[in-house]
Amino acid sequence: MEYGVASPGGLLAAAPLAGRRLRLPLSPPPSPPSIQIKNRLYSISSLPLQARPVRRCGASLASNYSQTSEIVDMDWENLGFGIVQTDYMYIAKCGTDGNFTEGEMVPFGPIALNPSSGVLNYGQGLFEGLKAYRKPDGSILLFRPEENALRMQTGAERMCMPAPSVEQFVDAVKQTVLANKRWVPPTGKGSLYLRPLLMGSGAVLGLAPAPEYTFLIFVSPVGNYFKEGLAPINLIVEDKFHRATPGGTGSVKTIGNYASVLMAQKIAKEKGYSDVLYLDAVHKKYLEEVSSCNIFVVKGNVICTPAIKGTILPGITRKSIIDVAVSKGFQVEERLVSVDELLDADEVFCTGTAVVVSPVGSITYQGKRVEYGHQSVGVVSQQLYTSLTSLQMGQTEDWMGWTMQLN
Repeated sequence: MEYGVASPGGLLAAAPLAGRRLRLPLSPPPSPPSIQIKNRLYSISSLPLQARPVRRCGASLASNYSQTSEIVDMDWENLGFGIVQTDYMYIAKCGTDGNFTEGEMVPFGPIALNPSSGVLNYGQGLFEGLKAYRKPDGSILLFRPEENALRMQTGAERMCMPAPSVEQFVDAVKQTVLANKRWVPPTGKGSLYLRPLLMGSGAVLGLAPAPEYTFLIFVSPVGNYFKEGLAPINLIVEDKFHRATPGGTGSVKTIGNYASVLMAQKIAKEKGYSDVLYLDAVHKKYLEEVSSCNIFVVKGNVICTPAIKGTILPGITRKSIIDVAVSKGFQVEERLVSVDELLDADEVFCTGTAVVVSPVGSITYQGKRVEYGHQSVGVVSQQLYTSLTSLQMGQTEDWMGWTMQLN
């Protein structure tokens, strides 16, 4: 069995990433003895429906992987934020009884879905995002995976789907990271991004919840989300398109929320902006969030961010930054934040799993451009970024108790 990227001439040991072709090894990764790996096009409907006990990710599993995993030889210095074909993905399914199967690792690759599946026809799906970091001693850290599990449960309830328990979610995350351990970047070179998916995979024609669900996790090593890296980005305030409305699904990570921002984002990027900042759909003057990030406004010692009120995603990085900022002596206010306050701010930054903290260099609103900090990284942004990332990567003591070490 060979691993690589398919090309017309056969297997090509390269994958596109940030405009480059990275050389990847053709030799297959070692299959750990404790997990059965299947080599085939993975059909979701082929998984058994009966519920089985949740597999525990114990020390024996970690030991098996740590003995056989070596870091992939690739250009870590130029790692962007894009998909890289890794080794394995995790899949479990749930039938009408509401119980998820044990789940298993299969080679990363295509999956088979019924054309009438709930996710394809009615958008019944959620996703999460979290990261794993490599410490200098080679061990791996996860950052608050239980928070992702809880947020998936909240989203699943809103979308009429069953969700894995916190225990199964975290266990699946551990297994997936350890199975792909060699793809976790070296310390300081990036992170392993995990994308858990929950989707209605069962066939349904009339508008109704799907009869079957799939929980899947795949991973990819990533660098900076924005090409600017930890450098100021330029945002445009969108006052025509809206990301979410009251009573909708803006507060959960349903897949449709992200498809709906693509048009405004495309227009903004064609004009040279990094991304779009959305306003509320009712008054059209209060900040909500960027396409995939929460927004913070700094004035003196006060940091303001839009309150979570049903249209804004409760970001885990947002939540963490608030706690870090308070511990540093800042006054943090979660409330309505107007465009006028934004334009009068000393500093502005975004937060999210992908970006962590991204300083904003300029805001353009109705043709007016306001710049912050002479297009340099703000003092507050830098302080909070350093504090959080050093904790996530194990460079400082985890005084918050947020990280989880795998081995």
